[in-house]
Amino acid sequence: MKRLTGQDRSVTRKWRPATQAIRGGVARSHFGETSEAIFLTSGYAYDCAADAAARFAGEQVGMTYSRLQNPTVEMLEQRLALMEGSEAARCTASGMAAMTAALLCQLKAGDHVVAGRALFGSCRWLTDTLLPKFGIETSIVDGRDNDAWKAAIRPNTKLFFFETPANPTLDIVDLAAVCAIAKDAGLKTVVDNAFATPLLQRPMDYGADIVAYSATKMMDGQGRVLAGAVCGTEDFIINTLLPFTRNTGPTLSAFNAWVVMKGLETLDLRIRRQSEHALKVAEFLESRVPRLLYPALRSHPQHELAMRQMSAGGTIISLYLDGGRPQAHALLDALELVDISNNIGDSRSLMTHPASTTHSGLSPEVRAEMGVDEGMLRLSVGLEDPHDLIEDFDRALRKAGL
Repeated sequence: MKRLTGQDRSVTRKWRPATQAIRGGVARSHFGETSEAIFLTSGYAYDCAADAAARFAGEQVGMTYSRLQNPTVEMLEQRLALMEGSEAARCTASGMAAMTAALLCQLKAGDHVVAGRALFGSCRWLTDTLLPKFGIETSIVDGRDNDAWKAAIRPNTKLFFFETPANPTLDIVDLAAVCAIAKDAGLKTVVDNAFATPLLQRPMDYGADIVAYSATKMMDGQGRVLAGAVCGTEDFIINTLLPFTRNTGPTLSAFNAWVVMKGLETLDLRIRRQSEHALKVAEFLESRVPRLLYPALRSHPQHELAMRQMSAGGTIISLYLDGGRPQAHALLDALELVDISNNIGDSRSLMTHPASTTHSGLSPEVRAEMGVDEGMLRLSVGLEDPHDLIEDFDRALRKAGL
């Protein structure tokens, strides 16, 4: 899989992530456009039959079919690889397509996976329901407990899978420690970094092998399209992941890739401003609710670890109400500015009740194990003036009896 970009990677790798998010991976056509072109095509033509054969054999630079390569998608892939500090990246149609592909491409019947307890609901479905259907065992551990990872390793263990900060409990996994445990045992680590993005945290800097994303979230950042990505070594992306994705087809459209690239251009500005807003909102809410979790607050039980790994607290706040689902729903219904929505990372502030939305497909026992109870709410802080958000919550909290 030969790249079409004319960029000198020795130069682009020296750029900082905020610059890479705007300039990385650009491949201009002969028209010299400044904004990346959208190549809305499913196939490609060849000058002769020998050229077609050479491209399929990987001997000639060029595209063959948009399920495998597309110029717009490839620009996004190279940009994400630069930002992540990885050798290569592969984009997918959604974040869950990225998580599924990152796991299944390297697992087979008889293998064993160790996964952190706190994951997005659909990721727990992968570990608890899908993998066992293919004869792949999973052990669930408390990701905050380094010793638990080591104790769960078996002779047939192939990889660790976890999210940090975790959705929606904001559990923090010690990246350096857990990745070192995996490496000592000859295992791969797959990290879901959707909450932080490469602008706030780069798991590969701490030893992670594979980093997966829902680019739907902060990378697009305006609630427009679905997208996912997997970052890793060139060998992994080309020889392990690509055969899986080319034959199963979780392909990202050129249009969605272009939208995500436009989102990346403002990612540094957005995620840092939204993190500032989230801290202000969290400081207000902490005095009004029984329990609140936000990594940048000293009250977070893993605050010091989070701030060692992340350059800011991120955009997500989790809070717990004593009144269970009725009170949680009452607070949601009383909000006027903040939208009730299960998405995150939008420029608009969004709030949801995980037990009845994002994690509703899990059993009550699994939700309890994860720390997702009926009084829990997850808030994704946007770009609105934080004082307006605080006023909205102040009024809604009083209406909900808080």
